[in-house]
Amino acid sequence: MSALKDQLRTDLTTSIKARDALRSSVIRMVLTAITTAEVAGKQARELTDEDVITVLGAEAKKRRESAEAFAAGNRPELAQKERDEAVILADYLPEQMSAEEIQAIVTAAVESTGSAGLGMKAMGTVMGIVSPQLKGKADGGVVAAEVKKQLGVQP
Repeated sequence: MSALKDQLRTDLTTSIKARDALRSSVIRMVLTAITTAEVAGKQARELTDEDVITVLGAEAKKRRESAEAFAAGNRPELAQKERDEAVILADYLPEQMSAEEIQAIVTAAVESTGSAGLGMKAMGTVMGIVSPQLKGKADGGVVAAEVKKQLGVQP
């Protein structure tokens, strides 16, 4: 049984008792997404904490993208609601790494593979090394941009 999933259920009960409608709805949404992930595929399974973090990360990304879309569409009240939901989700995610920490990990991976200057040919190799280290701790787009930068790929 996932400790993080248990924490979400406990927090849901607490937020309902506190009449915190936003937090309650966000936690319900996350628990529904977790249940959906558990029954997806050919056989139902119990998610590990790492799998739950992956689901949380996907939900947080949806909130960021929705907030940007609402802001671009001149809907500030909806954009703010999405940002508020993202803040609640961030409480359950591991702390995000800084740009300097990401850069250091990518630099180490590029040096260990000897991929400097090889361009897009080496992208998969480097991403294969850094992705497990940064999973849930950094946005994939930021990591990919840093890898491209260090491999000499022009944007």
